[in-house]
Amino acid sequence: MLSILRSWWQDRHLRGIIRSSSYLFSSNGISAVLSALQGIYAARLLTPAGYGLVSGTVIVFVSNINRLLSFRMSEVTVKYLQQYLAEGRKDKAGAAAKTIGITEALTSVAAYLVLLALSPLAARFFAKDMNTVPLFAFYGLALLSNLVYETSTGILQTTNRFDRLALISVIQSVITASIIMWAFLSRRGIWEVLSAYLIGKTFAGVAIALCAYLELNTTLGPGWWRASHKLLPKWREMGLFAINTNLNGTVNLLVRDSETLIIGFFRSQTEVGYFRNALSIINLVMMPIEPFIGPTYAQITHTIAQHQWALTTRLLKRVSAISAAWTLSAGGILALFGWWIIPFLYGKAYFPAYPAVLILLVGYGFANIFQWNRPLLLALGMPDYPLKVAALSGLVKSISSVLLLPLVGYLGESVILSGYFLASISLILRRGLGEVKSRAADDLLAAGPAAVPDEVFYTISK
Repeated sequence: MLSILRSWWQDRHLRGIIRSSSYLFSSNGISAVLSALQGIYAARLLTPAGYGLVSGTVIVFVSNINRLLSFRMSEVTVKYLQQYLAEGRKDKAGAAAKTIGITEALTSVAAYLVLLALSPLAARFFAKDMNTVPLFAFYGLALLSNLVYETSTGILQTTNRFDRLALISVIQSVITASIIMWAFLSRRGIWEVLSAYLIGKTFAGVAIALCAYLELNTTLGPGWWRASHKLLPKWREMGLFAINTNLNGTVNLLVRDSETLIIGFFRSQTEVGYFRNALSIINLVMMPIEPFIGPTYAQITHTIAQHQWALTTRLLKRVSAISAAWTLSAGGILALFGWWIIPFLYGKAYFPAYPAVLILLVGYGFANIFQWNRPLLLALGMPDYPLKVAALSGLVKSISSVLLLPLVGYLGESVILSGYFLASISLILRRGLGEVKSRAADDLLAAGPAAVPDEVFYTISK
């Protein structure tokens, strides 16, 4: 075991991932505690139905409208800034950052206008209360305060300023938790809880945008924003990449990230509250692993660009081993003691969330261990395959939800969602790892017999 740990420590690429992740890991640890506290206070203040309305309906609907039009610009930013910086073309990097940022800003404004138009429908069909229309418009202001959030995040990931992201995340959590705690102690209500989330997101959006601008000034030089759009020769490629990532996000939005809205449509806000409470608990297990996603994507993008296939595979295995150690440990504790923890922290009214937690642990745990499944295919330049898998498996999942959810409720939906994770991620893993193996073999063959041991060359040739 010691020799394994020693070899891992000597792996400078893995150390790079861990070093970059450590900032976010530290902040996520603090954020996890604060998130748990704000969830507890919000749940106890609002009751299951009120909690379901705020966190499971209003916030989810607004977030999904944003995701529908955001084009996941952080992934586009990382891919092309990494590429142009590796080529030494700071002018192209500046043009790419400006173009992507302007595009995201325009889509954010469009998203808010769409939200205003759809708010009455959301209030009628999901919240089942027309008096909630102003809640959607109010929280939707977060879309305007986060005009270039995705682009800015991608810039900071590309320049390895994960420390900035970590610090901002902690401050956001402190702001949100403090306001919710005040609302709880003052016996306030839904408006105050929504205000807490809105103020926190506004701070994060403005702070990250400012940090990204200053980082580009340092990396590319003052005046980077004057770079001409004409410097970007890959308009079609960039557009297709952005569209594919957006479509994948849209599929996830409809299939995976709208569970509480679907439950609200077919069942009640009380069941939304149970399911949302289960998700918030599961997020505590997921949160410490999330910091690995950005650094892993950035690192494997680099190793794949250098055709370092063995190194790429080794990094993925080691990241999964670290993720599995945490997920199985935390998930096991939650499974054993969750029946007592949930009523103690959130109140006896939330005990029905415990069975949903057990079911969701299976699917989300699998996704946590192999969190690099989609980033691997993005780094390989294959953004369309995860989209196809998500669309096909998502279609099956959606049909199952429509047919079964009215009968089996939120627990049945938990089973369906976990099954979706297991099926879709397994398919993506198989294709991604197979593609790495295939390209490694192609490179060996291209090198010829002189560069490859005879037995390896002839085995590959066959």
